[in-house]
Amino acid sequence: MAHVLEFKLPDLGEGLTEAEIVRWLVEVGDVVAIDQPVVEVETAKAMVEVPCPYGGVVTARFGEEGSELPVGAPLLTVAVGATDASSAAPGDDGAAAEEPSSGSGSGSGNVLVGYGTGAPAARRRRIRPERNTASAAPAASAAPAVVSAPSRPAPVAVAVGEVNGRQGPVAVVSPLVRRLARQHEIDLRQLTGSGPDGLILRADVDSAIRRAGEAVTEVEARTASEPVVAETSSVHAGTAAPATAERIPLRGVRGAVADKLSRSRSEIPDATCWVDADATELMAARAAMNAASGPSGGPKVSVLALLARICTAALARYPELNSTVDTAAREIVRLPGVHLGFAAQTERGLVVPVVRDAHTRNAESIGAEIARLTELARTGKLSPAQLTGGTFTLNNYGVFGVDGSTPIINHPEAAMLGVGRIMPKPWVHHGELAVRQVVQLSLTFDHRVCDGGTAGGFLRYVADCVEQPAVLLRTL
Repeated sequence: MAHVLEFKLPDLGEGLTEAEIVRWLVEVGDVVAIDQPVVEVETAKAMVEVPCPYGGVVTARFGEEGSELPVGAPLLTVAVGATDASSAAPGDDGAAAEEPSSGSGSGSGNVLVGYGTGAPAARRRRIRPERNTASAAPAASAAPAVVSAPSRPAPVAVAVGEVNGRQGPVAVVSPLVRRLARQHEIDLRQLTGSGPDGLILRADVDSAIRRAGEAVTEVEARTASEPVVAETSSVHAGTAAPATAERIPLRGVRGAVADKLSRSRSEIPDATCWVDADATELMAARAAMNAASGPSGGPKVSVLALLARICTAALARYPELNSTVDTAAREIVRLPGVHLGFAAQTERGLVVPVVRDAHTRNAESIGAEIARLTELARTGKLSPAQLTGGTFTLNNYGVFGVDGSTPIINHPEAAMLGVGRIMPKPWVHHGELAVRQVVQLSLTFDHRVCDGGTAGGFLRYVADCVEQPAVLLRTL
């Protein structure tokens, strides 16, 4: 006898209260196995696949793609026990979906680790509709009616169609690209992708949006130049309608960033100090390290990895900056280990992946972990756990071609080191004017955890290590 179980959107970790449905992975009527991913959602921290703890037949889905659901809201319902042979209608030829190999009579209890339970997804098959109402009637008492859901194109899809005489595949991978196209009413079938194998990129959609805006502007200009017959005295010829302001919801990553930065500004009395440093010797040391590894000696050491290693050494000397403030208890909490966050700009916005236990790693290990997390960030596969728990943040805004910044502290941390671009500049070296590789370093710190002397000592030590990498070796 089948019974219906309701699966609610679980807490994906770190106190998140809502998630946006990006892509449904199952349809109403599909057979799902225990712990099979059924929907892809985007939280304020990551994009994750949510596994269902029950096995059976999907009878209803709640929420459209692009809509937000609060934690605890119904996500889908599953008819448990509706996929066995006894539930088939009399006279059916046995074409109902197969029972999942993992069983469908009970739940896994694994609700939820935030990004799946690791169980392999079972093969989904569609239950064949009943051939006539007479044969379907006896089965109605054994299984609940399947609630139909409106069909929609798959968000991650390769569609084939003919538009304006052009027929062929239209490849779209990124959910952000699809959402941007929907927001601006851009028909993806009319675009030619500039990516590999015709993949439609965000740049293609941005170009289409600009072209559409130019076309609207041209029409408005032409309309404004034509004679207008006023129906009332309040209407003047040639007067164009006022433009409406665009409203962009603060949600998802953008909303989370806004909330966190606002909290940081309201709670943390921050101050910033900065210094210019000659990074010529650091760049030479990096080149020597990479040359020593040989052409097949593994990944190259990045400048960011070297700066991260310098930060962990500086925090060992100035532990005040690896702390947080417990405002309720009015206590400064010095943290035992360094979990180093680094700012990464992605299509989803600014994210800060965290290198765990950075104080136990050398430059090569930190660099490898930064590369791994950066790739996950680029593809939107970072888990909430990989985006939280940092104790100090390194912000390399030099990649944007700027020299300096006064960044906002990543709440609830106590400090952030900013790094500008490294570029040739005139510099006095050994008493003579020379062209050297110069970088500006800035430290924004919570003035509650230390005074300027500590902050200045930290920044000066970092600058000394940049100018003379041997300083780092002497202090290890």
